[in-house]
Amino acid sequence: MTIKAAFIGLGAMGAHMAGHLNDKGLLAAVGNRTQSKADDLAAQWQVAAPDAAGIAASCDVIALCVSADADVIGVVDALAPSLRKGAIVIDHSTVAPATAKRVARRLAEVGAHFLDAPVSGGVEGAKNGKLSVMVGGDADVLERAMPVLEAYGARITHMGPVGAGQATKAVNQVLVAGIAQAVTEGLALGEALGLEADRLIPTLAAGAAGNWFLDRRGATMLRNEFSVGFKLALLHKDLGIVRGIADEAGTDRSVIEKSLADFAELKAQGYGDDDISALIRLKRTH
Repeated sequence: MTIKAAFIGLGAMGAHMAGHLNDKGLLAAVGNRTQSKADDLAAQWQVAAPDAAGIAASCDVIALCVSADADVIGVVDALAPSLRKGAIVIDHSTVAPATAKRVARRLAEVGAHFLDAPVSGGVEGAKNGKLSVMVGGDADVLERAMPVLEAYGARITHMGPVGAGQATKAVNQVLVAGIAQAVTEGLALGEALGLEADRLIPTLAAGAAGNWFLDRRGATMLRNEFSVGFKLALLHKDLGIVRGIADEAGTDRSVIEKSLADFAELKAQGYGDDDISALIRLKRTH
């Protein structure tokens, strides 16, 4: 039986992910907070753009990629009364593990299933269908949902029960923030010392300092191009969630706290929509 899938949340990531589902012949419906965007993409892809009840009643697997915990809860509450028995809701948003567990309980009440499946790889990963997907939930439910996840995921890993996907994403975001701190501070130093970017970056990338962020953002940040990827305001939001998780776990929060403060300062300066590489703005002076 061919899966009838829907995608709700057609932002910078979601629109590309939904596009891959459409390319695979799996997409039946789309939804978005701004209905006009859903309507435009639905017309382009020749799929439906009904309300939440219409999506729930017509689709077997419904993927979400929205902004915050309250958005996820709101969408699930809107879907729940009309969901088919055995339907699967997959959440690709970054939220707290406790929110994932709450949503799973709500869906279980109506005979539906839930996977918390946050992603990493940025807009490029979504565009190229090469995301890393970290999944929490039942293994048999994941197996049924694999055709959807494989449409845009290069690596799909079952991390454990519901909430484990979001716990993994929390670890991911600490690493993202820490790498951004190191790369921006290092390149600001190289810039101040008069080193040429076209020599410096490949040299660093070829050794122990090499990493994805340096490779993909090093040259652009030195050219003051900050519209290339993940918005710093979103990482700031994510790190607020991660702070609570780390506090409860009792682990060190040095990178988290430093990054929260830095991104808050950049947001206050009006740079919230810039890529996280805009952190170099603060590193150039002290």
